[in-house]
Amino acid sequence: MNESSVRTVGWARSLPMGQGVKAARDWAQEHLASLGWDETAPETVHAVLLTVSELVTNAHVHARSDAQLVMSWDTRCLHISVHDGSAALPTPREPSEERVGGRGMMLVDVLADTWEARPCPHGKTVTACFRAPEATAAV
Repeated sequence: MNESSVRTVGWARSLPMGQGVKAARDWAQEHLASLGWDETAPETVHAVLLTVSELVTNAHVHARSDAQLVMSWDTRCLHISVHDGSAALPTPREPSEERVGGRGMMLVDVLADTWEARPCPHGKTVTACFRAPEATAAV
């Protein structure tokens, strides 16, 4: 493959606040299956789906915003991006016995190979990246 060009496959979906995270997970799972990951990388699929759940939940609960979910696969990394309307950037917090929530970004930090949050003019985008096992890298 020519290093100066990258082939990317992508999908996008808008998730209004009234739609649950299950819709986001089901949608993501369908696209992961189209890549063959459900057969070749089931552990990665579980990590991706949990990350989708956490990022969409953060958009709906903490940002009180609709979420735009984008998945893109460039044969090296699966990028899961969620945009919401809040400019407040997430940070992992230490678990606490006093709080029921607050563990979402800590989970994303553990599950994803990398993640980052970037402000943009109308909110922020949080992107988590997952490298596929070697068996799926050629898909």
